[in-house]
Amino acid sequence: MVQKVQTAAESASGIFQPEVSIVIPCLNEENSIGIVVEKARQAIEMMGVSGEVVVADNGSTDRSVEIALSKGARVVHVPQKGYGSALRGGIEAARGKIIVIGDADDSYDFLEAPKLMAKIKEGYDLVVGSRFKGCILPGAMPWTSKIGNPIMTTTFNLLFRVKTSDSQSGMRAFTKEAYQKMQLHATGMEFASEMLIKAGKAKLKVTEVPITLHPDKRGRPPHLRPIRDGWRHLKLMLTYSPTVLFLVPGLALMLLGLLLMGIHLLAPMDKPLWLFGKLRMDFHWAIVGSLLTLTGYQVITAHFMAKIYSVTHRFQEEDRILQYGFRYLNAERMLLLSLIAIAIGLAMDGWVFWDWVRRGYHGLVSGHTRLVIFGSTLIALGIQNFFNAFLFSILSEGYRQNRTLRS
Repeated sequence: MVQKVQTAAESASGIFQPEVSIVIPCLNEENSIGIVVEKARQAIEMMGVSGEVVVADNGSTDRSVEIALSKGARVVHVPQKGYGSALRGGIEAARGKIIVIGDADDSYDFLEAPKLMAKIKEGYDLVVGSRFKGCILPGAMPWTSKIGNPIMTTTFNLLFRVKTSDSQSGMRAFTKEAYQKMQLHATGMEFASEMLIKAGKAKLKVTEVPITLHPDKRGRPPHLRPIRDGWRHLKLMLTYSPTVLFLVPGLALMLLGLLLMGIHLLAPMDKPLWLFGKLRMDFHWAIVGSLLTLTGYQVITAHFMAKIYSVTHRFQEEDRILQYGFRYLNAERMLLLSLIAIAIGLAMDGWVFWDWVRRGYHGLVSGHTRLVIFGSTLIALGIQNFFNAFLFSILSEGYRQNRTLRS
């Protein structure tokens, strides 16, 4: 990320190595940036450590940069748009061993930063300021966020088995070493979710402290777009949880499809299947089962591809299921399974064809159609699995090389 750095007089020397850097993303915050920078400087004095205030400007067209400089901040210009981009640019330019982040609209009170800093001193890698464990002052949070944030946090906790009360809090403290381990890439508001996800995967030591959320002083429409940014958070969480996104629905679809086709094999050839004596299930349901089976197989395949990509690109740790899969389901065994499925499918369809010829090219009944649907589905699965065997063989090479590099 390319940045042009503009410094205040007191931090013009590149030799200065502070213990803490308070990083503030900024976009047209002239009403509040001066107040926020002053509070950040006071917080550093309260901590009793050397520090700097870094304002990561994301293209302000008002007097934000001028005011920030006049208050003693160092300004970093980050050209790539987005909340996450601004924070990443500011953090990467920060010189401190410990980073504290918070918004420029004075909704987070930097005078509470010493509480977060104290937890870092205790040995934690990441400290989150929790608004829901602390206090949300009247007018500080819209009702949509009061509903949406707990829902997002609950979803986050279920997907990643973490225990956080405020996954979307914008006030946090962490070590520069922890930041480098997390390898964050998000450019928008989903930066907050990605940080907690990556912290968990990197096995960092995380805790929370209660903080107070204040009504902001921005004097302009908010940058946050609840629907757009909420979707980006949810999409990121699902992307980092391929089991929930792919495997669970894929298995459900495939098993339901096989069940719908399989139960028709129990019905008489010339009669439909009656479920519970009331529901008539003819070959139309077998067609639905075939579609569900093929769709489920594709989704399961996408799950394993996503897992391989995540591990080889180090988005997540080694996966035991993948290890067993590559060990026992090599290309040769997958090809053999494919040929078996194709052979069974051809046998079923072939028997129907033979019976049709034997009947003088007429007289096919519902049971024949059901058999053809099941047999054709097995042939389609076998062909897909045949080519997937070669694809997974190629991907497995990258997976093994990644494991070698890690070891």
